Amino acid sequence: MLKLFFATDVHGSETTFRKWLNSAKHYGADVLLMGGDLTGKMLVPIVQEKGGAYSARFEGGAVHVDSDEELAQLEKALRQRGYYTQRMSEEEKAAVQTPDQVEELFKSHMAEVLEGWVALADERLDPQKTPAVWMPGNDDMEFIDPYVNSSKAIQNGDGKVIEIDDYYILSIGNANITPWNCPRDVTEDVMAAKIDELASQVPDMSRCIFNLHAPPWGTNLDVAPELDDDFKPTMEGAGLKMIPVGSTAVLEAIRRWQPLLALHGHIHECSAGVKVGRTLCINTGSEYHEGVLRGSLVLLDRKKGVKNHALTVG
Repeated sequence: MLKLFFATDVHGSETTFRKWLNSAKHYGADVLLMGGDLTGKMLVPIVQEKGGAYSARFEGGAVHVDSDEELAQLEKALRQRGYYTQRMSEEEKAAVQTPDQVEELFKSHMAEVLEGWVALADERLDPQKTPAVWMPGNDDMEFIDPYVNSSKAIQNGDGKVIEIDDYYILSIGNANITPWNCPRDVTEDVMAAKIDELASQVPDMSRCIFNLHAPPWGTNLDVAPELDDDFKPTMEGAGLKMIPVGSTAVLEAIRRWQPLLALHGHIHECSAGVKVGRTLCINTGSEYHEGVLRGSLVLLDRKKGVKNHALTVG
């Protein structure tokens, strides 16, 4: 019997990543899997004003803090939400003006956090006792790969088939094309070719786990608000108009290869499990912004396949 814990889309949140690291102990998991989208989406400058107080703007509002304790609490709250923080003087903020300067500072914080996560994982996880796999997702810039590869405790599964305890974990962090043209968005043809190339290396699909960041199209694991030309959600009746936005290539690959299990993320609004043929497909969803780790605990039996599974919130 193998107990697997899967979570995804932590987007730089310190809180959710630490919870994932602790999930082996908390749930008694034998294997840890992390889907894509490891890095955060925003850098928040915390500016020291002339009088010594600090101020920051995020989520449409302004925050002012006067003491070191309040400053530490603000930074902790921002890191929980996946934001990177930078203490700056007014002059230092004014000096960061060009897109290249902003991107360089943003990347430096991504790298610093990932280095910290790798150090923490290598300290707390024993890969001989609890194998762990993570990967970048479509939101993650390619420059982070050396940091993701550097861990001794967590393997980067992206674009690989990794064998763990006689199970084959096939991982792809790309997603089908999104309105934002993210760094690792690919066409459906490219996605299909990537999956087929790896799947052809798997000797036994009844023992294969697809760790595909993009969920299969039209399965209720991929439902998100429809966006207009200005990237604003469209309305239908009294609520948002929801449409399927997953990958048709992922759907067809699951139908064709019928792995034992398929694990997904990418669409944060969805948290469910469905069957596609014989394959149990799960999207845990994500609430990283609230510091909540959504996951899935799956019990695998060597003879019976997926014996049980449960969606978790912690």
